[in-house]
Amino acid sequence: MTLSMWITLLIIFLPLTLVMLGRWRMDVAALLMMAALGLAQFFGWGILGKPQTPADAIFAIAGFSQPVIITLIGLFILTQALTANGMMQWMSQQMMRLGGGTEGRLIFLFAGSAALLSLLMNNVAVGALLLPGAMQVSRRTRLPPSKLLIPIAFGTALGGMATYFTTANIILSNLLINASPPQAGLDFRSFFPVGGLIALVGILYLAILGRHLLPSRQPGPEQMLARRSSAELERLYALGERLWLGRVAAHSPLVGQSLQQSRIGELLGIVVVAIWRKRQAIFNPSAAEVIQPGDMLLLVGNEQRVQRLSQWGIEIGREKENVSLSRFNVSPVEVVLAPHSSYEGKTLKALNFRRAYGFTAIALMRRGRSYRTDVGTLPLEAGDSLLMIGPSSRLRDLRANPEIILLEVEAPVPLVPRKRALFSLLLLLGAVAASVMGMPAYLAILSAASLALLLNLLPVQEAYRAIEWQVLFFIAGMSAASRAMVNTGLAALAAQSVVRLLTGSGSLELAGAVFLLSAALTQFMGSQTTAFVIGPIAISAALHLGLAPQPIALAAAIGCSASFLTPTSHPVNLIMMNPGNYRFGDFARVGLGLMALTFLTLLAGLVLFWHLS
Repeated sequence: MTLSMWITLLIIFLPLTLVMLGRWRMDVAALLMMAALGLAQFFGWGILGKPQTPADAIFAIAGFSQPVIITLIGLFILTQALTANGMMQWMSQQMMRLGGGTEGRLIFLFAGSAALLSLLMNNVAVGALLLPGAMQVSRRTRLPPSKLLIPIAFGTALGGMATYFTTANIILSNLLINASPPQAGLDFRSFFPVGGLIALVGILYLAILGRHLLPSRQPGPEQMLARRSSAELERLYALGERLWLGRVAAHSPLVGQSLQQSRIGELLGIVVVAIWRKRQAIFNPSAAEVIQPGDMLLLVGNEQRVQRLSQWGIEIGREKENVSLSRFNVSPVEVVLAPHSSYEGKTLKALNFRRAYGFTAIALMRRGRSYRTDVGTLPLEAGDSLLMIGPSSRLRDLRANPEIILLEVEAPVPLVPRKRALFSLLLLLGAVAASVMGMPAYLAILSAASLALLLNLLPVQEAYRAIEWQVLFFIAGMSAASRAMVNTGLAALAAQSVVRLLTGSGSLELAGAVFLLSAALTQFMGSQTTAFVIGPIAISAALHLGLAPQPIALAAAIGCSASFLTPTSHPVNLIMMNPGNYRFGDFARVGLGLMALTFLTLLAGLVLFWHLS
């Protein structure tokens, strides 16, 4: 090995080792690699270009101009537009409802949903979207969440194998284009046949065989405290039959009076939950809020008492479907009296609870019976639970109150603005279709993301927050590292070692070896790092053997997605650890069989679709 090779090894693998040990952030490591490689080239070492050519130090930052950067920025914006407009939450809820209570069916549904969504979305976003739905299904069916969360994590990995729009897959395609000599890159059509076959086999394995290997473990204490959704609480407290809409007529004597002056609550025991005024919504209005003509009031109270409001110029009515809090984006909280609470025997009105904490009680549950009228005047008893509404900014005050225990409520699924959600979905699907038909992926994705911003489907500030800058910096840094490995001959040297080991072997054997090496490193290094380490070696080995490098790069990319053996191999696995109360070995217990099936199906797919031998 030459001195330039040793320098390159030191600059690349020392930062990567510190990243794997958790000592450095990966974006900081990438910036330091770029700076070190650039300085080495500037001072005469032939790391990124020819020796004694300081101008070639520019290649240290050339990674920022790669198509992969633009493609990922566009994908981050488009997937955030889908999430922000409620489309993905709606889809996950619909899929959740189809699951029923059968274990195998639920595993198939969640793993399949995760794989399907991962075709177009970032894997971490998919895992975060499906996690709340899985926890809710677990509570409803009493199926341990440990039976559902690993299938979601593995489903996102399987879906990532079948699409171009996975970071490692884009990186491998980019490495092909930048190879010496340059090679044709990969696209959606390259990944889908083989990756789709692997995903189908993997999902069936999880639903039929893998489910018997999944641990049946109850969630940890912090997950046991997870509560019902807003809609479930409304049904539990039988709130629907006491919810009403009232319109304030122009001639109403209440016009111009504050809620306190109207004495609606004092005389009738009715709670005004919200006021709609033109296009403005006022949730949990204060007692000083002035009633105006045309106001729509969301009311909680006894039907007989609510009907009396018609005498005060308030037109009472219900729409065809029942009124619900969640439908109007009002999220209640549930509180119970703490043991030995000094509130016992006192009323909320006497405690001046609303003024002190900003929350209004709309229902009280006592020994299985729900009270929804005059709640503020009922003396509290041990065991009482209260359904309350109030500003989220005051939740901290409730938590700090030692007399009560606040039970967190799942955030309601937001109302989907149908046109905005549809436009967001059509833009992403249109970009995918354009790339399949031959348009460069970076151009199709960039165009769709630009349209999303122009149509105001996503605020520009939110678009900036959606971009995972740490990933982009890491890719740019590793792009410079990859160029250094190729330019110094380090990649060729590693490839020659692989070639010597595989002397007399064909393309299928090389693809299998590359997959196994890539999958092994992914368990500890992560997919993006592995793609940059294995990619140049795999491509160089294929070229030295006189083989087409595209299927070999495909095998390396699929190996980067095979994060089945350790929880540290992918962020989605880590997300599922605590909610599922998993142990480190649980992933390998289920994932070993899936890894073997992935390997065998990959070889079959390469023979079937790429005609390797």
